[in-house]
Amino acid sequence: MSYPAFSPSSPPSFSRTNKVLLIYTGGTIGMGSNPVTHALEPLDFSHLVENLPEFRYISTDIDTYHFNPPVDSSDMAPPLWAQLVRIISENYDNYDGFVILHGTDTMAYTASALSFMLENLTKPVILTGSQLPIGQLRTDGKENLLTAIELASDQHDDGRPRVPEVCIYFGGRLLRGNRSTKQSSDGFDAFNSFNHPVLCHAGVNFTYHEHHILTPDYSHPMIPHTSMDSNVIVLSLFPGIQECFLRHVFHAPELRSVVMRTFGSGNAPRQPWLLRLLFEASQRGVTIVNISQCMSGCVEMDRYDTGLQLKEAGVVSGHDSTVEGAVTKLMYLQALHHEASLVRRDMNRSLAGEITL
Repeated sequence: MSYPAFSPSSPPSFSRTNKVLLIYTGGTIGMGSNPVTHALEPLDFSHLVENLPEFRYISTDIDTYHFNPPVDSSDMAPPLWAQLVRIISENYDNYDGFVILHGTDTMAYTASALSFMLENLTKPVILTGSQLPIGQLRTDGKENLLTAIELASDQHDDGRPRVPEVCIYFGGRLLRGNRSTKQSSDGFDAFNSFNHPVLCHAGVNFTYHEHHILTPDYSHPMIPHTSMDSNVIVLSLFPGIQECFLRHVFHAPELRSVVMRTFGSGNAPRQPWLLRLLFEASQRGVTIVNISQCMSGCVEMDRYDTGLQLKEAGVVSGHDSTVEGAVTKLMYLQALHHEASLVRRDMNRSLAGEITL
């Protein structure tokens, strides 16, 4: 693919629309209580808008797009990620930024996937939601949504967007999407990025941490990708894990990759049968990525003998990636590459700020 010529002496011009597209996929933020069962269930999108008279005070124009019917985040899947990519790419030139309302349970997976599927993103895509429905008295939904819209429309003096990457905004903090993990099922600080600093703190003012924010190549276009290969599985090791079960997993003919959650800095039991299964799978072209079960820290397979044996068996380091980041990155790379060698190569490259090298 060829790109237009660009030099630092002739910076790109930024055409602002003063508009943000709000995409409602579903989630707690748009739910209400069933009068019979008292369980939360999706409401019509107009209900959400009616509960936000504050919209009229926002200086940015807001257009809306809603999934019909709304999607429970437990049902989020690659075809729906592809739908989001198409919505954003088809409207890319018409808006300064995009806000996606999403259920919290799989928000980090969606944010991670979009960070790869929207290659060379040059505009903000901010996911947010809430722990309480927006119509409830103590909801966190209003602040999360209104602030996300402000962040998606914020710009530098020259018109450049402040945060041209996929992010999650929740509880006063803007986080890189592919570094985020849901840490609480009931706290308003539902998300954290344990291995990467916060991009912006939202208090009375926005405090941006510029040196932690990605800088895209504005001379190149954003390239949308809609294909994902889901032949990946997450495997958590534990003391006493049995060979008979893992044998079935590693011998599945459809299997292309495994995200293996190991102990500490990337260690696993020194069982000959486990090392044999890993080596044989790797030789067959299965990509096995080593991710620590710890919330923070990095895999270092050269640190202990147990980790070194994994490396010798063909296991690839996942560095300080989240599980969500590793899974969606593998799906993305497997759709791009047929050769396992290319998938393994790119797992050791930072494509969208998802790992520290």
